[in-house]
Amino acid sequence: MPVRLLGDDLVLFRDDEGRPGLLGLHCAHRGADLSYGRVENGGLRCIYHTWLYDIKGRCLDQPGEPRGGEHRNSIQHTAYPCQESGGVIFAYLGPGEPPCLPAYELLQVPDDHRLIIKVFQDCNYLQVNEGGIDPVHTSYLHRIAQDGDEDQYVGVRGTDTSFLTLWEKDAAPQIEVEITDVGLRILTVRDAGDNKHYLRFTNFVYPNLSAFPAQTGAEGYNVNWHVPMDDTRHWKYMFVFSRERPLRKEIISRERAEDRTRSNRYRQDRESMKTKFYSGMGRDVPSQDTCIIEGQGPVPNREQEHLVSSDKAIIAERKLLLKALQDV
Repeated sequence: MPVRLLGDDLVLFRDDEGRPGLLGLHCAHRGADLSYGRVENGGLRCIYHTWLYDIKGRCLDQPGEPRGGEHRNSIQHTAYPCQESGGVIFAYLGPGEPPCLPAYELLQVPDDHRLIIKVFQDCNYLQVNEGGIDPVHTSYLHRIAQDGDEDQYVGVRGTDTSFLTLWEKDAAPQIEVEITDVGLRILTVRDAGDNKHYLRFTNFVYPNLSAFPAQTGAEGYNVNWHVPMDDTRHWKYMFVFSRERPLRKEIISRERAEDRTRSNRYRQDRESMKTKFYSGMGRDVPSQDTCIIEGQGPVPNREQEHLVSSDKAIIAERKLLLKALQDV
């Protein structure tokens, strides 16, 4: 299948032993599209002149040349190492040998303890990443009228109350930000009534990952992993993870049951906004986020923003990324 990552056009395939390979999309011979190729004989074969490449980009065969191509070993096609973990294929697109893939807990659990959803986002990755570390918007954009159906969520530790209720109870939380070795840790403190407080931790991990508690409460966490296709488009990989029990995947997945895109205005139902869903987009939290971040434009003009005190996590994240760019 064709894949676009970090501005490069690539082809992802499995060879006849099932190993994933990621190669440059265009054949080294005369540029044919390898995503239409044949998987056989240890690699991916171009259907134009049948050059054969293995997962390391070596040209194994040039059948149209005498003796299978006397100079085929001089061809080194673009190839990136791949590793499968947790139901996802990870590729290393950097120089030299790939570093170890982080042994994140959500990648190690049984498959029924983990749900992965892949969502196309028609904008730059950074504005979506910033949505994941913005504690205040959850109290508004994702607000729904409680109707007993929130039993799909694990209660917050110390109470049986859903985090949806606690978000609404205090919509102007206190926010504290701590710089860590991997990015940021964000602590949000909300008044939960009866002399209690709801503490919620969110983590930003360089440069494109946010982790936060959601449907699985303190039993696990959610991760949004934003993978740029290019400067103005990306994929969001959404992980839901529990370390203690299998997930009720059919309930979680129903939030994505409808096709909501900019072309159909994310199926916003204004009648439902009056009594049930603040956004008019049902329980579809990813579409609520997508509506907002795509509406900011492919790359928003941040000189037109007016940041305020509740944006302290966003400000810290931007400073960290600018410092990292300068370091590189």
